[in-house]
Order: sequence, then C-alpha cells, then structure tokens
Amino acid sequence: MAEDLKQMYRTIVTDHFPPVMEISFVNGADRQTLVYERASWEIAGKRKGLRYGENPGQEAALYRLVNGNLVLGDTRSILPGRYLASDVELLQSGKHPGKTNVTDADNALNILRYFTDRPTAVIVKHNNPCGVARAESLLDAYEKANMADRIAAFGGCIALNRPIDRATAEAIVRQYAEVVVAPEFEDGVMAIFEKKKNLRVMRIRNIERLQDWVGERVVDFKSLIDGGIVAQWSFVPEARSPEKLMPAVCTYKGREYRVNRQPTAKEIDDMLFGWLVESGITSNSVIYVKDQVTVGIGTGEQDRVGVAEIARDKAYRKLADRYCFEAWGIAYNDMKDEDKRREIDARVRRENGGLTGAAMVSDAFFPFRDGIDVGLREGVTAVIQPGGSENDYQSIEACNEYGAAMVFTGQRSFKH
Repeated sequence: MAEDLKQMYRTIVTDHFPPVMEISFVNGADRQTLVYERASWEIAGKRKGLRYGENPGQEAALYRLVNGNLVLGDTRSILPGRYLASDVELLQSGKHPGKTNVTDADNALNILRYFTDRPTAVIVKHNNPCGVARAESLLDAYEKANMADRIAAFGGCIALNRPIDRATAEAIVRQYAEVVVAPEFEDGVMAIFEKKKNLRVMRIRNIERLQDWVGERVVDFKSLIDGGIVAQWSFVPEARSPEKLMPAVCTYKGREYRVNRQPTAKEIDDMLFGWLVESGITSNSVIYVKDQVTVGIGTGEQDRVGVAEIARDKAYRKLADRYCFEAWGIAYNDMKDEDKRREIDARVRRENGGLTGAAMVSDAFFPFRDGIDVGLREGVTAVIQPGGSENDYQSIEACNEYGAAMVFTGQRSFKH
C-alpha cells in the first residue's frame, strides 16, 4: 500500500503490455485476425499510455484496431482505422488520462452517435450518463444536461457534438470536470480551458460524422475470473424511428389487451430520445425524460420496480438541488434555512419532481404492473419498453387507467 495515499492517484503505472495485440478466430483452416496497436500520447516530450486501469496500480493499455476484419454469419465487424475514443487528440492533458476517462468518453459517444441533427450534450460518470440534453444551441444543451444532475456531473466527462464556442467553454469551467470531448474548439476556447490545469481536453474530429457509427458492430469481450471469455456482438438498437415502434398489444388467456391512447408526436420524440439514451446505461435501468432532457436516471439495479423508484427519487432530489442552486447558489444539502428548504420541497412535490408529462423508459419488460405504476402515479404520460412479458396485459391496463400511451420496441436493451 502506498504511504502517500494521494500520490497513488498521480502515479503513472509502468505497464508491460506489448505494442501489438492480435486476436484470431480460428475455424479449421479459416483464420480471421484482428490486429491492434497500442495507443499513447506525446506528453512533456515522452510517449505515455494510460495512467492506470480502473484503480491506481492496475496496469492497463489502450489499443486501437489497425488491421483485419471479422465476418461471422451475416454480421461484419467495424473496419479498422475508423477511430473515436481509441485515438483521441489530447489538446490539454491535465492529469494524465486513465482507463475510466477513455471508457467514459467512449460511452458518451456511444449515446451521442444517435443525436447528430441537433446540438447535444452527454455527461458521463462511471460509464453511465448523469445528464443528456438536446437543444437549439450547444450552450443550452450543456446547461440542461448539467442541471439534470449537477452533483453527479461533478468530475464527469462532457461530450459535445458541435465545436465548442466560448460561451459553452465559460459555462464548463464554472464547475469541475475531468474530461471534455468535442470535434473542434473555436478561437479562444483553449485559453479558457487552460484555467483548469487538470482538465483533459480531447479532440475527436470524427464526431462531426458520428452518425456513420450507427448500426456498426464490434466484438464485445467479457472476461471471466477463470480466464475464460464471453464474446458477443455489440448491441444495436433497432427502434430508432417512429415507424419502428409497435402499439402496445397483447393477448392473455384468449383476450386481447390494447393500449387505448396513441402517443403524440412530442411523446414519440421523447420516447425515442430516452430509448437511445437507454442503450448506454447499465442494466437494470429505468429512466424518465422530458422535452429532450433526462429527468431521472436509475441504473444497475436488480429489480425493475426498485430501479423505477430510484429514478423517481433521484428526479425529486435533483430538481430540489437545481431549484436551490438557481435561487441561492448553494446545494440543497447545504441549505440550513428550514423555511427555504420547506419552500423548495413544496414546489418539487407540486411538480412531482418534474415527472408530470414525462416519458418513462425501461430497458426490459415490466414483469408486473408495480414497476410501471411508479411512473404513472407521478404523471408520466408515455411509456416505452420492449414488451414480451407474460403479464404485458397488466402494464396495458395500468396505462389505460391513467390515460397514458405506451409503445413496444420488440427488443431488449440490456447493458452489463
């Protein structure tokens, strides 16, 4: 154990990973090999790889795909040389990047690739989004994403799909961020970022054509503790447009159940937005979105009703913090004035934590209606989920009782 506990976070670990890695898939005489080259950056006159892995002291290396391709059945892997997070341009290194910085940036781009038509901001922490927002300007998108969960965004990775302008840069440096990723930086922006010496500024020019990565697949490896590996193709959400959504209909014991109300155009926009954000969230997950902004994000829970409640509770807490910060400039948890706290609490309760009129998004079906009831009781008006439960009829009955719309995607969106 290090004697200086703070020093271990600053230490760049010497790793022993080789400069080239090959992974071959062999079937008799047929061999398909993916060739990877170790990535590093020129920092202070030296070539350096990752600072460390997920924890200080863990050796780690970043590799980019430079050659080979893989075809299994009708599925083909992404061709080499089309780099995003594996080949970032470090304009400002700050503290040397580690594994988490790169994987946070990668998952931010995983979400961002579906939202190329409007300025969009994704803020990721521990490989899950804290806030995602789309707006007419980059500054507006960033501020909405940040205020969706200002506390969680502290120290996060901010990914933007437009060149960063000075107004957005000034907003970013008002709080602490670890990483900023964008396709370009307008004149004067880097001078603003230089005020934050530990900020890592990454330029990835391919963000300008990020939509080209939609539908692409890579081999996703999951390592087991005995050295074994599970290899799977990466997930591709098929429901990316309104015509891919299915009306919520099912049959139970010979009776057809059908949701009574069809979603409005605005509800469809929010449901698709939430469904595609959902593809970048650890399962089990339930999220709430409204007006193209995440309102409450529940991640990585073992039961669906529990994660629906966590997302609801977070929506209440984050809205209270936002109102407190906007009115008094301090976090809700630091507010000592009981009258002001009661005033904020009452406002948040009146607004149901911002959930009234929101869309509820679930990465898997609801096994019973208790999960979907959590959102409906708060005034959610639209629900999107895969469908396919034996008890889908319960969810349909619940929506009809509340006058809510619901659609099925026909596809689960687990991410572990």
